[in-house]
Amino acid sequence: MIPLTSPIAMVMRLPFGVPLWQLFLSGAILIGGFILTTWIAGRIYRVGILMYGKKVTYAELSRWMFYKG
Repeated sequence: MIPLTSPIAMVMRLPFGVPLWQLFLSGAILIGGFILTTWIAGRIYRVGILMYGKKVTYAELSRWMFYKG
């Protein structure tokens, strides 16, 4: 059910019989992970593009995710 490996692992498991709920849960986690990752990247990019040329630390990245401005 891990989002990065679920499409590959689920395709390999399909011939052996997979409960339908696991198939849908795997897809839902994959889609949710994609949306969350895109949202976080968008937040960081929006603020980070204004800080061109400055070295970035992990603390600043976490602040940029929740920046309201």
